[in-house]
Amino acid sequence: VYFWSMAIHSFPFSFFFLLLTLSAIFLLSAEIPQANFRRLPFDHCSLSLQPFEYPMCTPEGVVFDLMSIVPWIKKFGTNPISGEVRKYHCPVLYTVFTNNSHIVANKVTGNVFSHEAVEQLNIKTKSYKDLLTDEPFTRQDIITLQDPTNLDKFNVSDFFHVKNNLKVLDPDEEKAKQDPAYHLKSTNLETRETLAELYKEYKGDELLASTMKEPEAKKTDKLNAAHYSTGRVSASFTSTAMAPATIHEADAIADDAVRYQYVKKKGYVRLHTNKGDLNLELHCDKIPKAGENFIKLCKKGYYDGTIFHRSIRNFMIQGGDPTGTGTGGESCWGKPFKDEFKPNLSHTGRGVLSMANSGPDTNKSQFFITFRSCTYLDRKHTVFGRVVGGFEALTAMENVESDPKTDRPKVPKVFLCHFSAKRKYLFCYIVYAVTLPEMCPSEMPLTQTGVPALLNVCLAAALRSPLFAFIFFCCRSAESPQELN
Repeated sequence: VYFWSMAIHSFPFSFFFLLLTLSAIFLLSAEIPQANFRRLPFDHCSLSLQPFEYPMCTPEGVVFDLMSIVPWIKKFGTNPISGEVRKYHCPVLYTVFTNNSHIVANKVTGNVFSHEAVEQLNIKTKSYKDLLTDEPFTRQDIITLQDPTNLDKFNVSDFFHVKNNLKVLDPDEEKAKQDPAYHLKSTNLETRETLAELYKEYKGDELLASTMKEPEAKKTDKLNAAHYSTGRVSASFTSTAMAPATIHEADAIADDAVRYQYVKKKGYVRLHTNKGDLNLELHCDKIPKAGENFIKLCKKGYYDGTIFHRSIRNFMIQGGDPTGTGTGGESCWGKPFKDEFKPNLSHTGRGVLSMANSGPDTNKSQFFITFRSCTYLDRKHTVFGRVVGGFEALTAMENVESDPKTDRPKVPKVFLCHFSAKRKYLFCYIVYAVTLPEMCPSEMPLTQTGVPALLNVCLAAALRSPLFAFIFFCCRSAESPQELN
């Protein structure tokens, strides 16, 4: 009150008080700076913020993981720390390559340089050694990639495939071209109704006429009845090709959608291989169809004794084909099923379980397990699980040498064993019952006996009979069906 009373009677004091008030407001409104420092450990990648496996560093000393920085550079072309744009340049003169640069390549080493560097350091000095590796070469090994004074080879109009309109078509696109509707970019309602009427009455081509048959009405109940109708009443009211319908009927939800809505848990499968066991977690709550197919095939022994026919180090290992050729295999329904994609399921990290296919919606029985991140396979292959145990076995499988031409693992092959621990002990128990029937507990129900009970019986028999002890040891150490036989 005193300051305000003084400010009313004195202009200088009022001006001073105004500045004082504004300063106080600014100080009160200003936020106190908070610490925003998070230290990255020296053994972590600066991009993924995870411990590196294949480290590399920049001239500034920033460390990256090779498997993380390469996809980043391919996509963004920048330094993820400084934001600098990556540009192609001569490794000797460090001049940035442009559309007006004279660029040459060394045929022997494959290295690319500016023409000025090669001319000054190789041609004029007559020292024909690579400027990076000192590998000798001849003048005929210099290949001109771009010469600003001669741009005839960059004339797209003179390219043979452009002149003759030659293209390598996708098999799916060639199949789609056989459909007459492929060449119709857009059609109005009248055209579509005319084509529908034509297909419906056309009798010369049974396949074409069968596509226009009215689908059979599916019965609905309290489980599969949808909250929307079939739409036949409104469709028949505005169409002259449909039979009139006056009763609204609830549409039927697909059987798979009804069943899968009750799946709320993960699935777990253990694969026995000759390199160790792999514990798999299946995303049955998110990818139910692929999970059901895999579990059903495992239960009926479809994968028993199959090999992993394709293995590429730092990429993936593929199996699930009973023929072992990479072209066989069927789903549990006997036909291919559709892809299932989820935005939160990606080919990121090691041990991702995904479906192998030959195109969209062609999933059968083959699957693959990744050794590294393969995010470029997202929305191309269905991710339906991951490895949660047995990474040592996965590493052993990756270390198996493969044929560089066919990617087929060499001997010893990696295969899925068709017997578990229970089957080993059950085999021993049968041998025990045949060799020593007077000591064998015949009252044991074999179909309900677990691994511990069978193991106890086999161990007791091994203590009584040296011969059976040898058989039991051989069965326990068997790693393949051939060894068990």
